Amino acid sequence: MVPCQTHVMLKWQEHLNSSWAAEDSVLAATRPGAAALYSKLLQNKEVVGLAQPVQDLIGPRLPDFQYESNALDEREGYLLALLHSQRCLAQRMLTRTPYAVSLHHRLVVLQRIYYALHSKYHNRFHAPPPPQAATSAESGVLEPASEPWMPGSRVKSGTDVLIEMGVRTGLSLLFALLQQNWHQARLDPSLGLCNDVLTTASSVLSSLPPLSLANENKIPPVGLDCLTQVADFLKRTSVSGMGADRAGRRLALELLLGLAVQRGSLRFMLEWIEVALAASAFACSESSEPLAEAGIGHEVILQTLVQMRQYAGFRGDSGNIQLPKKDADGHCSLTHATLSLFEEICNLASNCLCCCSTGSSSPGVETDAIMVYVWGSNSSHQLAEGTLEKILQPKLAQGFNDAQMIEAGQYCTFSVSADGSIKACGKGSYGRLGLGDSNNQSVPKKLVLEPPRIMRKVSSSKGSDGHTLAVTGDGEVFSWGDGDYGKLGHGNSATQKYPKIIQGPLLGKVSMKKRHITAVCYDWPGNYTYTKWTKVLGLQLSSISL
Repeated sequence: MVPCQTHVMLKWQEHLNSSWAAEDSVLAATRPGAAALYSKLLQNKEVVGLAQPVQDLIGPRLPDFQYESNALDEREGYLLALLHSQRCLAQRMLTRTPYAVSLHHRLVVLQRIYYALHSKYHNRFHAPPPPQAATSAESGVLEPASEPWMPGSRVKSGTDVLIEMGVRTGLSLLFALLQQNWHQARLDPSLGLCNDVLTTASSVLSSLPPLSLANENKIPPVGLDCLTQVADFLKRTSVSGMGADRAGRRLALELLLGLAVQRGSLRFMLEWIEVALAASAFACSESSEPLAEAGIGHEVILQTLVQMRQYAGFRGDSGNIQLPKKDADGHCSLTHATLSLFEEICNLASNCLCCCSTGSSSPGVETDAIMVYVWGSNSSHQLAEGTLEKILQPKLAQGFNDAQMIEAGQYCTFSVSADGSIKACGKGSYGRLGLGDSNNQSVPKKLVLEPPRIMRKVSSSKGSDGHTLAVTGDGEVFSWGDGDYGKLGHGNSATQKYPKIIQGPLLGKVSMKKRHITAVCYDWPGNYTYTKWTKVLGLQLSSISL
């Protein structure tokens, strides 16, 4: 049940902008949708409820009119104060009606989504403010401002050094005491305090707002150093034991996983997977039982999987994830847990790639209408608007109404239709349009391929005299246009006015995942030979997967 409190304070968290930018604002049009999104704001602690003032509802302290006489202006003041308190009470009651509450939820959610979109797509184009000199509060000395990309450029003050010394010393002492206590607990279990410390740390970490440690620019250097020391200690505890029992190693892994989720980086998640696998191998080698294996809390893994999808802005189905099984103690094996996390990472990455791909829709599946807007230079009819005038603002295009993909080249434009055909318009010199001549084309015209093929992607150069590459659904690569420096991949420098399949090492190479070849389409350097290109990729010609 979403609370109906409307007197709130908004505290947007910058690290959640990507998640909110991916939210569907249409959900806010309905009461259940707005309530669900508002609940997410409350859960992330981006909306904090405030106590409503009661002073406005308290009227004046009225005198005893029977025994006291009052002037006319005093009585008018009493009356106005009473009316004011009644009006405030009426306003407060109106704000608690279902309509007012739903409207409040909707406005706050829309405000959050628009703020995220503005921060993600607009603020990044703003130049950072020039650095200014900062005055030390202690000594009054004017210190030069440090640049964020120059670590160590800021001169540390005495207070900073003392804080860093205290933190480092305190952490070293804490780690030493924990390790010593683990050894003592083996002799006397009543002395075991380390597991309680790790449990408390995990509960404190879980109470923080999501992704609180994701923005490292807002964490001071001392804090980053603390995170590194804590992570190193937890890794050593999980892998080598350091005297910790099985429960201690499990708690260390759970705390390390919580830190990785809070930091919101693929790097830390992969590091945790590596540590977990090493800890599993250590537990098997340490135990006398051949099937003994380290475990981790089942609820911890499930919560991590949910958070990964939620904070990545992914709203797809998670039914294809094989969740680890839970034993009688509520734990699951580390190997199954790491497999589930790694599979979820792969699914999220695949989802991002699929969102960028332009594969044709399946039969019988309804797709949204695609609208293409054009703007900019139209000096060679590359915008297919029938004129040569510049278009200064985005304009709905009529010539690309069936396009599934648009590629802007050097004074030319290509579109890939749903049926896999390619159309081109604009400047035709050097055969850059692939239409068989060097004439300009004012309206999109279909390229001819013999035999016909279904194209998936096209990429055109943005400089030189124009050349283009395209990939088919079967992984074949075609090229056409200016051939200087062998950029077309046909073994010569001749101009190619029709799409021609690239042979040589690429002939017969069909990919199981067609998108692998798009790296070649998008980034193929004009003066790179096959050998140089495969060296850049770190592959060999005999084993290259196209």
